[in-house]
Amino acid sequence: MNRRLTLVSSVVGAVLVALDGTVLTVAQPSLQRALHASFAQVQWTSTAYLVAVASLLVFAGRLGDRYGQRRMFALGMLGFGAASAGVALAPSIGWVIGLRLAQGVFGALLQPATLGMLRAAFPPDRLAMPLAVRTSAIGLAAAAGPLVGGALVSGPGWRAVFLLGVLPAVGIGLVALVPAGPDRPPASRTPLDLPGALLLAVTLACLVQTLVALPTSGTVLAAGLGGAGLACAAFVRHERRVARPLLPPEVIGSPAVGAALGLLVAVSASLFGTLFVETYVLQRRLGLDPFHSALRSLPLAVLMVLSAPLCPVLLRRVGARRTAAAATAVLALGVAVLSGATGALAQGCAFALLGAGFGTVMVTGTHVVVRHAEVAVAGVAGGLQQTALNVGPVLGVAAGTALMGAGPRTALLALAAVAAVAVPAARALPGTGVTSITDTPDERARAGVPAGR
Repeated sequence: MNRRLTLVSSVVGAVLVALDGTVLTVAQPSLQRALHASFAQVQWTSTAYLVAVASLLVFAGRLGDRYGQRRMFALGMLGFGAASAGVALAPSIGWVIGLRLAQGVFGALLQPATLGMLRAAFPPDRLAMPLAVRTSAIGLAAAAGPLVGGALVSGPGWRAVFLLGVLPAVGIGLVALVPAGPDRPPASRTPLDLPGALLLAVTLACLVQTLVALPTSGTVLAAGLGGAGLACAAFVRHERRVARPLLPPEVIGSPAVGAALGLLVAVSASLFGTLFVETYVLQRRLGLDPFHSALRSLPLAVLMVLSAPLCPVLLRRVGARRTAAAATAVLALGVAVLSGATGALAQGCAFALLGAGFGTVMVTGTHVVVRHAEVAVAGVAGGLQQTALNVGPVLGVAAGTALMGAGPRTALLALAAVAAVAVPAARALPGTGVTSITDTPDERARAGVPAGR
């Protein structure tokens, strides 16, 4: 695919996934009544998806590196659309949960590919703007999701929510299947590390399921975290011993990539934990209905959309290090302001700070992770970025749940601290005139420049 079509495909894929999560939240109460489901069963419509997508993202990225990002993207989009249509026709809650699990599998296939395709299509010095466009589109989807979902649930019903993305998913998926030249570097034909993929999937599945199930008994919590820890230890040991590891050393061995992933986890945890707590404040303490609560938080999406296109300018002028540090501090300040805000104006300003900070960090962190990876391992890099943005919110909501007993203000201040303590990690990111204009090894090889230069 050409660059413009690649960007459109990447944006549509990212938007469909973002919309799916936001509209489902609105549809769940109606779904529960229509299918006579219990609250726990309805929660599993979200949990099944989260567990599947979080545990498979990195391996799905590796599949894209081996077999082609466009092929994985097409398969993911077509499967995601088919599973969405299946949910809309599901006769019982059991079918909904099973099909949501399938959606998670196909979502894991398409999400890393949306970044891998961009990495292959755009030169390194022009990659920031496509990532900014993608982030702005996600912000629009986050803002539109509750409104569109509410309108569909109030009109045609909850099943229409899942039909929303079927045609775009199938249409873009079919377009991606059309041959457009090779999209896989010859060097990417490396053996798949299936044991490593399984151990990583078990680690992430245990972690996500345990955190999503909070609050729970101490025994269940210990068992879940213990299982995740054991699987993680086995995964690390396996990766050190295997010749072709799932996580290439050139990706995870970079301090800049590690710092960027840490920042993405921290800011997404702080943001989504804050949104969880603030929803309680707006609807329970202030008595606002869901629609007016969404309006009160609208500045978050607006500033996320507006800040993303400015990020490439900041990256060129001041570098990723200063941009990420300042944006993370802005997000922490927004959470701190929100902890003491009760009026609409103060809350609107705080939500604006959250949106500006998160949008900027998301573009900057993604740019560093994807930009530092060679094209041959861009899928794995995209999978790591997506994993960070899936695990972070789960951690944040779990922290918000655990801290709510001490009061919303305490919970929000703790979540502000999560972002604040991550600010120093930005020091490991590149500054101006360093990595942002330095070719990666695969680009130097194509230009005939020795890789060690």
